Amino acid sequence: MKLTGSFIFMLLMLSLEIYPASEKIVKDSLTSQGKKRAYYLFVPENIAPTTPVPLVVLLQGSGRNGLSLVEKWKDKAKQEGLIIVGPDSWDSSQWAAPADGPEFLHELVEAIKSKYPINLRKVYLFGHSGGATFALYMSLYESQYFAATAIHAGAVQPEAYPLLDYAKRKIPIAIFVGTKDPFFPLAIVRATRDELKKREIPVELTEIPNHNHSYYDLAPTINNSVWEFLKKHGLGEDPRYEQYDFKK
Repeated sequence: MKLTGSFIFMLLMLSLEIYPASEKIVKDSLTSQGKKRAYYLFVPENIAPTTPVPLVVLLQGSGRNGLSLVEKWKDKAKQEGLIIVGPDSWDSSQWAAPADGPEFLHELVEAIKSKYPINLRKVYLFGHSGGATFALYMSLYESQYFAATAIHAGAVQPEAYPLLDYAKRKIPIAIFVGTKDPFFPLAIVRATRDELKKREIPVELTEIPNHNHSYYDLAPTINNSVWEFLKKHGLGEDPRYEQYDFKK
């Protein structure tokens, strides 16, 4: 008997330990690099167990936790039928490699994939502030794993420009920043955009007039624009995860 792609997918889904969707945000954990790592997950009830859906990985700002972004994305997830997850950084004051990624983020996506129907060609990153900058770095390291990235209030510092050359795929990136952001001035953000463009990485910069650093006040509006950008992009082939030896 010849197995079709849809039949193989059905068999795979039947073999998974499917967890029920919920209208509540669930706190869970996994062990990565020998450490227990917490994350917050929201799976809308309108998601069918056999229909793969997009996953958005949310990276919080410094001093907060994953819940702070999942709460702001919950309504959008219900409206659009997508799964969202917000991991806690190991040190709440910052995101850092290799403690927080790429390995941890890869293991997080794989853990969710084992329980829920994820479209692995549509796994996205969104970050705010410290999480925004880290999302940019993870996009460069894992350009063949994440389909696209959007950030609010983040940039690549000039000393880190060489990391832009790590991107093996021209991953689409969207940057949102307030014109009055005291932590990420327009000059630095525009320079990040220009450096990405030099490497032919497609990047869109949206400057929000008279807006400061706070994401939470404008979250619904920002999330709408972010999702309009992200949903247009998907990997052309199955994702490829790249391993790095950070000791070198």
